[in-house]
Amino acid sequence: MSRRPAGPTHVEAQELADILTWRHRWSRIWRVVLPASTIVGILALTALLYNVSNQSFGYIAVENEVDPQSLAIAGVPLGELPKSRLVAILQDNISEGLYRRLEHDQPFDQRSREDVLDLVHERVVNPEVVASWTLHESLLARDRIEADMARQFPAAHLEFRSWVDLDFLRSQQSPNPQITGVRPAILGSLWTILITIAFAFPIGVGAAIYLEEYADDNRLNRLIQTNINNLAGVPSIIYGILGLAVFVRALEPITSGTAFGLADPTTANGRTILSAGMTLALLILPLIIINAQEAIRAVPGSLRQASYGLGGTKWQTIWSHVLPNALPGILTGTILAVSRAIGETAPLVVVGASTFIAIDPSSPFSKFTTLPIQIFQWTARPQNVFRNTAAAAIIVLLVLLLTLNASAILLRNRFSSRSN
Repeated sequence: MSRRPAGPTHVEAQELADILTWRHRWSRIWRVVLPASTIVGILALTALLYNVSNQSFGYIAVENEVDPQSLAIAGVPLGELPKSRLVAILQDNISEGLYRRLEHDQPFDQRSREDVLDLVHERVVNPEVVASWTLHESLLARDRIEADMARQFPAAHLEFRSWVDLDFLRSQQSPNPQITGVRPAILGSLWTILITIAFAFPIGVGAAIYLEEYADDNRLNRLIQTNINNLAGVPSIIYGILGLAVFVRALEPITSGTAFGLADPTTANGRTILSAGMTLALLILPLIIINAQEAIRAVPGSLRQASYGLGGTKWQTIWSHVLPNALPGILTGTILAVSRAIGETAPLVVVGASTFIAIDPSSPFSKFTTLPIQIFQWTARPQNVFRNTAAAAIIVLLVLLLTLNASAILLRNRFSSRSN
């Protein structure tokens, strides 16, 4: 008697067909959802860049309190006068109290001629932006802008202003948006992020090596690993409070520079760049540890076994084989962590970043501000024109962030090519 060949029954075939139909339906849905999400992200980024660029360029109406031509001496225009004459003009046209405060912030004999000229423009000429227009309005409605300015501000002059320019990058912060700049904020951000990397990177990589290569699988190490994973999600303001308690108050002699005889005379306590950098280092340390662990875990075990087979010690194996192969992944995680740190505001506000500072930081023990703090401070101002300076500062922050990330990516690719 012949037997029927084994095969799925009619019911099983129908179930299989239903499953395949369900999978194909979801596959078509995801084929639509994934490109749509990408398009939405691109549109959101485009809207952000458009909004920032629209506020960073455009026409402005400017009125001077004092005509710069009236400050010329013996036919020499204001911009070409020597430093001594500029200091004399400044002293003759501002109050004695303000002059003493400026001298206290930074003696005039230590200021450059360009700095004194900026002070004369700020305190004496005192240009005021009485109206501003967006880039969109400036390009499409210039006739209306000129008519409105002639009717409302007859004493002002119209000029096209790019808020992102060399003067904006090299000028100090000023209460006058026409001449304000972000030089102290840029230097403060660079100082802070360099200190952050210097503390967080070696400690984070060292902790990851210990947890992956040396630590035993016991209750204590599992508890440490769980806490590290949890700390990665702690709000940044909590790290700011921790930094205030530990670095600003408990370690004030160190973070202020008093213990080394290097204290900045303008800094009365531990609210310095060093405190800010170490606070941000605590913030990104869990992220660096977790990413470094994943990178080390991804290194094939065969490399370790080959090293041991040739007589290498555990540390020689880690240093010569594991780390070089894991370094590209470690640097990728570090890039993401630093990108988070450079845009943080809340921890720095708690630690004591200055919202207004007119002198450049000169050491880790100087008082400071950063670009995110500067942007926050300008957006909180009641004058609409500060929205333009805030938009310009956002562009500077994005360029600085992309430059640092590009440098790190080039370094990562270099190590990746070596390991291959």
